Amino acid sequence: MSILMRAPEECASWEWELDDFAPPGLNSALMTATRMSELLRGHDLLEPHSLEWMWIVYGVGGVGVTTRLSVMGRLDEAELAQRIRRSHPSGFPDAEVGAISVSGRGMWLDAEGKERHESDLLALTVSPDELHLSAEVAVFHDIWGHFDFRGIPHPGIQKRNAPRLAAALHALDALLGTTAEAGDPTYFGHAEGYGIEMPDMIDGRGPDLTDRL
Repeated sequence: MSILMRAPEECASWEWELDDFAPPGLNSALMTATRMSELLRGHDLLEPHSLEWMWIVYGVGGVGVTTRLSVMGRLDEAELAQRIRRSHPSGFPDAEVGAISVSGRGMWLDAEGKERHESDLLALTVSPDELHLSAEVAVFHDIWGHFDFRGIPHPGIQKRNAPRLAAALHALDALLGTTAEAGDPTYFGHAEGYGIEMPDMIDGRGPDLTDRL
């Protein structure tokens, strides 16, 4: 298997409440995104290539404008803060930056142990809310779980990839000074600890999820 199917919803996600890590606001969110992405880059899970966010007015919602900035593998929080402020939509003077998504490529290992690279292997989101700082990591592929999306066991692929994800999540806990909480379950799975929860099996197979891919 060298081509991965990507679920439209996450297979698992982990969330950190960061009120004790840094104050709320854009500068803290960019600092957090920089440090988290650098750690994930060190685990070969996220090589950043862009940041994307919606502009919102607090108490009202989105203004219908989305901004995407290209980056070159590493994030520079001071440079990003300047570029973000320059990209403020002139027609919405009260608009603020919404949740910031960091996108890029990550490396995974196939059944033979060969390195493969995939866009958006892992999604990192940091919220610059003026009252509350938080972050989330989510995964959308079947390589982290016990079964592929057809319900067929793939222990070799899981053993080569799931421990790498778990190690990165443990390291993020240490970096952020708090333990991640599991995000909400979806049709495609749910986080359990630092991996994906084992689904119900029938005759040694998991659920076939391809009807929603």
